[in-house]
Amino acid sequence: MKGELYSLDNGGSVGVVELSDAVFADKVNEHLIYEAVKTELANQRQGTAKTKERTEVRGSGAKPYRQKGTGRARAGSKKSPIRVGGGTTFGPRVCSYKGRLPRKMRLKAMRSLLSRKAADAMVKIVEDFAVKIEKTREMVGVLSRVTGQDRVFVVLDASQKNAKRAMRNIPWVKCYNSNQLVYKDLFYAKEVLITKAALADIEKHYGKPVKGAE
Repeated sequence: MKGELYSLDNGGSVGVVELSDAVFADKVNEHLIYEAVKTELANQRQGTAKTKERTEVRGSGAKPYRQKGTGRARAGSKKSPIRVGGGTTFGPRVCSYKGRLPRKMRLKAMRSLLSRKAADAMVKIVEDFAVKIEKTREMVGVLSRVTGQDRVFVVLDASQKNAKRAMRNIPWVKCYNSNQLVYKDLFYAKEVLITKAALADIEKHYGKPVKGAE
């Protein structure tokens, strides 16, 4: 599979690069994408919501009024859920929503996402960002030459720290290192920019292992 290489100076095509079929032309597994995004969102939940049950509500354990002779229903405690100020029935409890997919499923889900974006012509390979670009204003001008300003997912290699810092405050850009891609942001992205240096890392990290290789 081949893809065009775009220049950051004028936004035009300056060549062709080889894309790994194992990463960018793999069979798309929609269910694995769903599981990966769902697990990622679940891991972000705190699970700290909690209500007090009748045993945790402050109050006396004495009977509010006598059992018989009042004409009212029997009541054993002021902390009953049916009384004002009483405990809550079936309320949320502190719990963990953490989940984890096996490594092979995570890699397959990422390959499916990248292949789906490539099939929809949303993937662009760009030249490496210049080291001198450190300001957000300059980065906005560079990105606007090669992409629209709507949900752009940028993949850099770990060495381009200045470029990543310059993108940090751009609201329509999500920037990640090549070995730390996020499923949710990639799923909702309308354009995916991958630098030439990060492309090799992606293919190495998410590519299928060769049978018989050590």
